[in-house]
Amino acid sequence: MSAEEQPIQPGGAGGGTDPGAGDPSARPAGGAGRRSRTVRVGEVLLNEGLVSEEQISKALVAQKSVGQKLGEVLVAQGAVSNSVLVGALARSLGVRGVQLRHGLADPALLSEIGEDEAERLRVLPLFKVHGVMTVAMVEPQSLPTIDRLRALTGCKIRPVLALEANIMEFVKKYSGGNVDVDAFLTSLAESDVEVIEREQIDDEPAADLDTMVAGSPIVNLVNVALLTAVKDKASDIHIEPDKKGTRIRYRIDGNLRDLMKPPIGMHAAIVSRIKIIGKMDIAEKRLPQEGRVRIVAEGREIDLRVSSIPTLLGEKLVIRILDKQNLHVRMEDLGFRSEALDVFKRTLKRPHGLVLVTGPTGSGKTTTLYSALDLLRSPERNMVTVEDPVEYQLDLVNQIQVNEPIGLSFARTLRSILRQDPDVIMIGEIRDEETARVAVQAALTGHGVLATLHTNDAPRAVERMRDMGIESYLISAALNGVVAQRLARSICPACTTKYYPSEEVLEDAGLGEMVGKAFRKGSGCQSCHDTGFQGRFGIYEVMEITSAMRRLIYAGAPSHDLRDRVRHEGGLSLREEGVRCALEARTSLEEVLRVTHSDDDMTPNEAAVGVAA
Repeated sequence: MSAEEQPIQPGGAGGGTDPGAGDPSARPAGGAGRRSRTVRVGEVLLNEGLVSEEQISKALVAQKSVGQKLGEVLVAQGAVSNSVLVGALARSLGVRGVQLRHGLADPALLSEIGEDEAERLRVLPLFKVHGVMTVAMVEPQSLPTIDRLRALTGCKIRPVLALEANIMEFVKKYSGGNVDVDAFLTSLAESDVEVIEREQIDDEPAADLDTMVAGSPIVNLVNVALLTAVKDKASDIHIEPDKKGTRIRYRIDGNLRDLMKPPIGMHAAIVSRIKIIGKMDIAEKRLPQEGRVRIVAEGREIDLRVSSIPTLLGEKLVIRILDKQNLHVRMEDLGFRSEALDVFKRTLKRPHGLVLVTGPTGSGKTTTLYSALDLLRSPERNMVTVEDPVEYQLDLVNQIQVNEPIGLSFARTLRSILRQDPDVIMIGEIRDEETARVAVQAALTGHGVLATLHTNDAPRAVERMRDMGIESYLISAALNGVVAQRLARSICPACTTKYYPSEEVLEDAGLGEMVGKAFRKGSGCQSCHDTGFQGRFGIYEVMEITSAMRRLIYAGAPSHDLRDRVRHEGGLSLREEGVRCALEARTSLEEVLRVTHSDDDMTPNEAAVGVAA
């Protein structure tokens, strides 16, 4: 029995007749195999303030003459939309609800169940991830239906609620595997994505390219791909040629996931559309290109950086999504422990000197620098950045984008900035000796300098500067502090559960004495795409340059001596910081071991000393 067919209480607490009382179809959801709570459609909608009692009464009168379900009558009368009805019913049943549309379901999966069985069970398979098939069902609480689907597919079944008419419509459309590609693309819902054609980020009037190609199926497909990425908080979209067509993957929380599969034969058109809006040469397919585009999605402006590269099967595109909503510039929101945050703020508030942020690509270094600028910016300071590229615009900050082809390099830009009376300078990345030397000289001549560097941990940043040719005495005089960081995935709050790590994992984490202790992890659910994680936070190792540390750097001490000094002064390594996060149930122990390196100069038991402190 579907959720819509359940008994209805028209007046909620106000009483009234129950039209389901004498209706033989009004029985608990789940069929004979399971008795679940009764869902009253009218009561649910009334309680949530989605309809009035007058609308319910009017619908009940009409229901007697047309013989439809109450929900269908309310939709027909315009009292609620299909999506609102599904959402209300899903919340009342404690399941997820879905309004079916093209692009949400994989038509090929219907063959695993069979058209006749899908019609009989009133179900539609949507997608399959790691052996878990998500299925739209009229009766999401029916155990016999779920058991039957499990037997047919060999998959674990994750049910979601959909309206019967919606399910049967798509079962018929996908029957026989004959999906009309043109109809598929044309019927994609017009997504709320507006493409803005601009040479640069400024306040000139925007030209809407979609009006030039209105109604194009490819425009709809690309818009849906972009909107999906924005809604799922993806950082990148990978559009790759495949022997079977096109593969679109989204990088979410640092990992790539397959979330969309366009129809066969669309790759060249998709690439051309993105190249057009990114102001790239659509005729050039043999050389890599770069482009940029600004879109308006979900009511806010989002910058996209587009990169193309030729592969054996065709051009591959990667789109970097720069969404200001995902930018957390308050340091308190980044994940610093309170002790480490206090040390970092202390180094930043020194009137002049160099502060380095280190870590691999994609570890959040730029976000940390922006949070530092946010802490320091004020009308009394002249703040200038040199970046490649400028990722986000900040108020009260003068941002410059390097342009290597015309000779506007980091080093050349820095020299010019020094003649602009700066108080604080932010350098996107120190890549060579010339840039490093200018940064150090700026720090020594009374400027605050923030910069990123690629090293594994904080102590190795000093070695990296030496390798670039910067003398130890200059480093010791200019450097105020170093922050090394990694991004770890947060445990999904919807599916968090206890587990017991293996002895090997505990040994690697320096927690060999904690065998049998319960930790937390995510078991995997629909809201986290069965990964067990949702969102990310930073793990930070902060090295403050104290007077004792300056003497070591001046003397040319190796990184392991600097690391010992950090520990002597109460600092923790990246691995130790991460293990503390696992002990606080912010992430799993395995995730910590994945994103942090083990210290070359310590045994696991020695590393545990900092964690236990």
